[in-house]
Amino acid sequence: MRCARTGATRVRRPRRRLRLPAWTATLTWKSAVFITVMCCVLAALLGVLVHTAVTRQTVGHAREKALARLEAVTAAYETGGALPPRSGLDPPGLPASLRALAVSGKRGTMVADHLGRPTMWAAAPADGRALATRIDYSQSARAINGLDGAIVGSSLLAIGATLLIGAFSVTRVTRRLHQTAQVARRIGAGDLDARVDDPRTAEPSRRQDEVAIVAGALDTMASALQRKLVAEQRFTADVAHELRTPLTGLSAAAELLPPGRPSELVQDRVRAMRALTEDLLEISRLDARTEHVDLDVHELAPLAERVARAAGSGTEVRVGADRPPVRVETDKRRLERVLGNLIGNAHRHGRPPVVLTVDGPVVTVRDHGDGFPGYLIAGGPQRFRTEGGAKGHGLGLTIAVGQAEVMGAELAFENAPDGGAVARLTLPEYVRLDDGDEAPPSSSPVA
Repeated sequence: MRCARTGATRVRRPRRRLRLPAWTATLTWKSAVFITVMCCVLAALLGVLVHTAVTRQTVGHAREKALARLEAVTAAYETGGALPPRSGLDPPGLPASLRALAVSGKRGTMVADHLGRPTMWAAAPADGRALATRIDYSQSARAINGLDGAIVGSSLLAIGATLLIGAFSVTRVTRRLHQTAQVARRIGAGDLDARVDDPRTAEPSRRQDEVAIVAGALDTMASALQRKLVAEQRFTADVAHELRTPLTGLSAAAELLPPGRPSELVQDRVRAMRALTEDLLEISRLDARTEHVDLDVHELAPLAERVARAAGSGTEVRVGADRPPVRVETDKRRLERVLGNLIGNAHRHGRPPVVLTVDGPVVTVRDHGDGFPGYLIAGGPQRFRTEGGAKGHGLGLTIAVGQAEVMGAELAFENAPDGGAVARLTLPEYVRLDDGDEAPPSSSPVA
């Protein structure tokens, strides 16, 4: 819309939606709200029904008493006798509506306040005037008020008790659901030995609820997945081991071939097959989690420069000049393996220049090619999967990720905004607690 005078355009800002806290989305909270609302509705309904029934009965009893007294007053008036106390013609305090009803020739009763006290009035016509009497209604009013208080108190007590029992029951269910979800996350993180072990699933004759059924299905899935992965790992390791012996003989036989182009092709393919076999053996060891890490303290920049020079192919090395030399606690052999695989992958699948940057405990390897495929950034490298017509088996990055995990480092993949693949390795920085402390080398198994 435009303003009439300035012609400026007003931009309507979107309204911010009210966002509830995260805990309001929990099943416990929703169940508590549902139980509370239903208890309040039920208590209100029962309270209204009881209040209506008791009030009707109390008012009816008082009305009958007032009408019986009115008959006695009418009889006394007709015989010319003295009228009973609290009776008379058009007595003061008689409600106007009840007086009008009596003057019109009808009898009626009405509850109203008289001198600050609840009073039941009864009136009848008498010679164009209202003959009325009254009885005290205070006790009946107090009984009704006491009943209302008892209804409210008992309703609150019932709601509180129901809410506590319901919250206890729902919490038991949600606790089991949280345990099942935690086990599922552990399985997703690679702990295939994790199980829910719900006691309700241990005995087939015991009745199972929905949570126990889900827990049992998760345990069954984890067991089947574990058997399948173990079988695949064993198959990979067995194949790699079985290939080493014939490949060794084939390599020796290839060396005996007469010099020439056919001999070079055979030797090149044999070397490729041997490298693939060694990669498969390394992956099988990483999958089995039997690797032992040899930790020591190393200065990161010189180590990365040596790996870049050993890789060849003109890798550019950049070291942050504004930061002091950084020492990291890592396994030197595994770190060299990870950096070598990252540099080799950048030269093989990317385009120059390939730049290795050391910035504190972070080492970044970047090329200027088409970047990593989407599946690799989202879920990590997958063995034996490459995009397009690229050569390779996808084992180099898979080994790099596995070795980084073994030595306690974090390896992330992304694409640069201006193009190119970026692999970022973050190592645990060594912090000296005392100037006299030295970091002794240590060796620890990988679970």
